[in-house]
Amino acid sequence: MEGKTILTGIRVNSEMTLGNFLGALLPMTRLANKYSANNKINIFIPDLHTIISDVDGELQKNLVKEIKYYLAAGLVLNENVHIYRQSYVPAHSELCWILNCVATMGETSRMIQYKEKSHNGDQSTNVGIFDYPILMAADILLYDANYVPVGEDQFQHIELTRDIASRFNNKFGEIFVLPENTENQVKFIESANGAGGVRIRDLQNPEKKMSKSAEAENSKIMMNDDPAKVTKKIMSAQTDSLGKIAFDMFNQPGISNLLQIESLVSGVPLQDVISTWAGESHYGDLKKKVAETVSTYLSDFQAKVAEISDEEVYKILEEGERYANEVANKKLFEVQKAFKLR
Repeated sequence: MEGKTILTGIRVNSEMTLGNFLGALLPMTRLANKYSANNKINIFIPDLHTIISDVDGELQKNLVKEIKYYLAAGLVLNENVHIYRQSYVPAHSELCWILNCVATMGETSRMIQYKEKSHNGDQSTNVGIFDYPILMAADILLYDANYVPVGEDQFQHIELTRDIASRFNNKFGEIFVLPENTENQVKFIESANGAGGVRIRDLQNPEKKMSKSAEAENSKIMMNDDPAKVTKKIMSAQTDSLGKIAFDMFNQPGISNLLQIESLVSGVPLQDVISTWAGESHYGDLKKKVAETVSTYLSDFQAKVAEISDEEVYKILEEGERYANEVANKKLFEVQKAFKLR
């Protein structure tokens, strides 16, 4: 694959969980390293998306930390890898407004995430939640992005982006490049990161994914947890009463979750981890092994993060935002001319 643009972003509203890291940031780092020789890699910090929900006052601190996480995870920077803050590229906001004048209330109100977050029409829901997909469309269309690695819950937004861009192009000419459709996005993600998405489960309720918003402290492993915390959380993880270790997400989600964590953190193929533990009955032994693996990994990772200075991060952002503004402003100017704003 050559000459494509790959775009992604992870919200920075609080400390990252191990699930966020293994399911999103680490795969994106590996994907970027795999394709950056011949393709553009845009990693943007969606701070405008972040403020849709309550912000804890540490947005700047968290976004700097996220970039350090990319670097500590092994992201290799070159002339094709660009990291920038969404709010430092004003074209995102202006194109969002223009696209609002192209999108319809009907298609935007059908977005699943809006329905879920608005609690079925709650009148106190902020407008940003409703408009989130339109800003996401602007994020994508400004850079002629072909592939947008996202979770399954975001595919609907990519299809909306395609619909809006097609409507715009039909009226004004071929200004926007449409991102690949859902089928091709899935194929790309699977070819880049392996078949199937990674979804680390809640340690106390493995029927749910691990979430930073979960109230139970022992339900989630945070990337800044120390070894004692990690061990306590994993040793208290919910399992089952079947008395055998097997990978079965339906009947043994807790055990399966631990096996998957062990595989992803250690780098050992999942099937090899499963084979090692197959037939064993001592859940405590598995928990101790996973706790040791995760504790060691996080300790080493945190040491790498500590070595990266804020100054280094801001230099990377400055360079990325110079590039992003140049590219985005060219596209925005085309759009402005189409609407007779220029």
